Formats: sequence, C-alpha cells, structure tokens
Amino acid sequence: MLRGSCLCGAVAFTAGPPEGRAIACHCIECRRQSGHYFAAVPVAKDSVTFDCDDGLTWYRASGIATRGFCTRCGSTLFWRGDAGANVHVLMGSLDGETGLKLGAHVWVREQGDYCEIGGDLPQLQES
Repeated sequence: MLRGSCLCGAVAFTAGPPEGRAIACHCIECRRQSGHYFAAVPVAKDSVTFDCDDGLTWYRASGIATRGFCTRCGSTLFWRGDAGANVHVLMGSLDGETGLKLGAHVWVREQGDYCEIGGDLPQLQES
C-alpha cells in the first residue's frame, strides 16, 4: 500500500498497490498544472481511501480526465481518466521510500524545450 498527502495535510490518503509502471508525463496540461513534467503511478480507483479530504477538489482539464489537487496548498495529487479502472497518484505526494521506479516517459512530443530526457527508459510520443 502507498500512503501520501498534500503539503499542508488537508488531503491524506492510502492507495494501491500499483497497477502498472510509473510514468513521467510531459504533456502540456501536466506541465502547466505542476510546473514541470510529473511522475505518477497507476492504482485502482477503488483502492484510494482518504484519512482527510478537506482540501481535495477535482478539476476537469480536458474532455477525458479530471485532476485532483489541494485547494489549500495547491499540491497536485491525482490524474483520473474518465475511462478505465485506474487513477494516477503523483509520486511526489507519497510518504517515505516507495521502492517505485519510473517505467517510461510519455507525451514527449510536448515536452518543454528546457527539459532534456536522459537514461534509457522508453520515450513515447504520446501515452
């Protein structure tokens, strides 16, 4: 199981286990929301439970998904597609050591020109 929270603690959750590989998303929406690309891991939507969700809100950024964040501190926490059984939990919100590793970079065709991807992980032009 994974545990996590926002910066101020107004959202605290348990989720997991991971349902697939963690990704680094470089799409324009993720970059605008987080200030850079974001790293997230998929978990089953029904595995997410909240110890506290006082600050949680969901924003519809596109016609296919909503993004969860804390209204108090602004922490980006989730990406939830309308279709499918998973929600992506942002890895920066997770507590302690997770043992998780990135498995791929996605939407690299939209990456910022300031970002240089290194290493040997797969780089997918879209998702």
